[in-house]
Amino acid sequence: MDDIVVVGQIARDLVLVVDEVPGPGGTAPVRQRREMLGGKGANIAVGLAQLGAPVRLVGVVGDDDVGARLIARAAADGIGTDAIVRRPNCPTGLIVDLVADGRRYLEDLPHGVLLEESDITPEIFTRAGTVVLQLQQPPEVALKAAQAAEGRVVLDGSPERLRDELLARADVVRADHQEAELLSGRKITDADEAISAARVVMEHGPGLVVFAADGVGNVFVWDEGELVVPLGDVEVVDTTGGGDSFVAALTFALTRGDGPQEAARLAVKASGDTVARPGGRPDLTGL
Repeated sequence: MDDIVVVGQIARDLVLVVDEVPGPGGTAPVRQRREMLGGKGANIAVGLAQLGAPVRLVGVVGDDDVGARLIARAAADGIGTDAIVRRPNCPTGLIVDLVADGRRYLEDLPHGVLLEESDITPEIFTRAGTVVLQLQQPPEVALKAAQAAEGRVVLDGSPERLRDELLARADVVRADHQEAELLSGRKITDADEAISAARVVMEHGPGLVVFAADGVGNVFVWDEGELVVPLGDVEVVDTTGGGDSFVAALTFALTRGDGPQEAARLAVKASGDTVARPGGRPDLTGL
């Protein structure tokens, strides 16, 4: 399998599971605590490594002990870390995932943990058959990476700017419900509207567009067909990381030569397995 490069967020992920969130002045015991390598880019890279793909991660950590530990954890997970940037005088990002009656996020992501255009060099993508761009990074950085990519380009999310330029460079686009509406400029309330919105986005360049539609499931649209995969009966514990596992499995399947239908089934299963437990770290080994 060709190398896969993931460009995206890296952070320390702290997951706290409680029975209920206390009010002002209140306290609540933590039933479960997990600390791990996190951030959407890192989650996608971990999932790809677990599936057996050769993967490298491009992202930023601070020049601190936490950043060093996260890089070591990524390397232990089988991820290439030579393109991870250690930003001087910047703390590594922290995401707190509070799981109770739903999901609550607390984020400490200093501006310094975002990639800069100078962090993107052509050498990073020399052996990459696929590049995954997680669009929480500045659009200018994502576009530079897309332009440097020589193989398949997968976009995850919706950019704040440079939409048309990024779509023109993309082969695959995946977006959640809100991102899909932003990308397409259309309201989505059912499967037919999701399919129509995906076709609009395809006019800008991508050959495969995947939209999540609330209350419907996932819609896959490509030149020769379309597929709607309804929501399953998985008991959702924490939605964190579900989309990241989805992107990892979708990318893995396409890179090994699967068609859209086979890739869709693997992606949906990976996502379902991840949201059935707390925390965004995937466990896709043997999927």
